[in-house]
Amino acid sequence: MDPRIFGLDAQTLFDTCITLIAMLILFILLSYLLFNPARKLIEKRKAFIKDQLDEAAEARDSALAMKEEYDGKLAKVEEESEEMMAEARKKAKARETEIISEADEEAHRIITRAEKEASLEKDKVKDEIKQEIVQVATQMAGKFVESSMDEKTQAQLVDETLKEMGDATWQS
Repeated sequence: MDPRIFGLDAQTLFDTCITLIAMLILFILLSYLLFNPARKLIEKRKAFIKDQLDEAAEARDSALAMKEEYDGKLAKVEEESEEMMAEARKKAKARETEIISEADEEAHRIITRAEKEASLEKDKVKDEIKQEIVQVATQMAGKFVESSMDEKTQAQLVDETLKEMGDATWQS
């Protein structure tokens, strides 16, 4: 048996040192060739993602601002719409009142004209009746004068005259 614990001799130590140096050179070489480009790629990717997140945040903030602006405009539009509707209602009510008053005035004029025409027609009919009565009275007087009348003849003459005039003339 060997008195050494690990069996370290000069050759093993030399091989170990050379392996360590080779690994160090290999690590530096790989670091330069692979790790640094990978780190740069990762940094670029981080910067790209950060830029994308910043742009998204700006777009979100811009969208929120636009939404608030549009909400404000929409509220103003609704208020303006209500004002316009109220004004239109007022105008319609005023026009309705105007139309009603014009219709009332026209109806009053028509009624007044109809009353005047009825009054004129009534006066005309009265005049015609008076003329008819005068004619009847004249005819009666003429018949009374023509004949010497007794009561029987007079009653007969009145009856004849009444029949000629008709019952409707005396009843109206």
